[in-house]
Amino acid sequence: MITSLAEAIKANVKDGDTVALEGFTHLIPFAAGHEIIRQGRRDLTLVRMTPDVLYDQLIGMGVARKLIFSWGGNPGVGSLHRFRDAVEHDWPQPLELEEHSHAGMANRYVAGASGLPFAVLRGYSGTDLPAHTKNVARIACPFTGEMLTAVAALQPDVTIIHAQRADRQGNVQLWGITGVQREAVLAAERAVVTVEEIVDRLEPLPGAVVLPAWVLSAVVEVPGGAHPSYAHGYSTRDNAFYQAWDSISRDRSQFLSWMQDQVLGVADSQLEGSSA
Repeated sequence: MITSLAEAIKANVKDGDTVALEGFTHLIPFAAGHEIIRQGRRDLTLVRMTPDVLYDQLIGMGVARKLIFSWGGNPGVGSLHRFRDAVEHDWPQPLELEEHSHAGMANRYVAGASGLPFAVLRGYSGTDLPAHTKNVARIACPFTGEMLTAVAALQPDVTIIHAQRADRQGNVQLWGITGVQREAVLAAERAVVTVEEIVDRLEPLPGAVVLPAWVLSAVVEVPGGAHPSYAHGYSTRDNAFYQAWDSISRDRSQFLSWMQDQVLGVADSQLEGSSA
């Protein structure tokens, strides 16, 4: 259960898997995503409600075959240049897209977590999405006849999130903006969580989410594992990095050089604390 980052990714992320790395504004699992890159995973279907810089890096390093998402970009950065290059020029390889609304993605996770085949919502009306993806369909309410939208459940092979802390039994606690992390974990076959620290006891906090050890596959202590995003109560957002990413990612060779220096050249032992 409590292990190293390298072992957690090796055991739980396989070539060809559908992988969700979720986290909204903070708790974005950058360290885990970088380990996926270092281990050379390929042909992944990446899932995320708001693919941002981490997904720009994963796509640019040739990890992804397909992206399932609801909005691509970052409010502080703007366009994701590696994402755009893959879509517009097939570099470093072609990228298949499946686009949804935020509400559609959230409901897909909820359906997956609930063990249901699909979710129903009043969305997508007036869009072309039902005509372009098999996972969106118009459906008539059997009680009122109202036309609604059905979206297929999301059930990733593995979900990866970052959280603030875990206890030594592997129970995880997160708080702040928790987004769809809980639903994404419960929808997945396997779940990996990196945490800021491992403690003897989880202290109750207002609004905190606790994920019990029995729904998780691996827990890893990785202080700063969300950087350059932040972990509420532990770190702040590295705005300077986000501002710099636009110029780093615009040029292919500059991007590859940065990834070699900052990601591929960083040993696993430099990223994580105790795994005991």
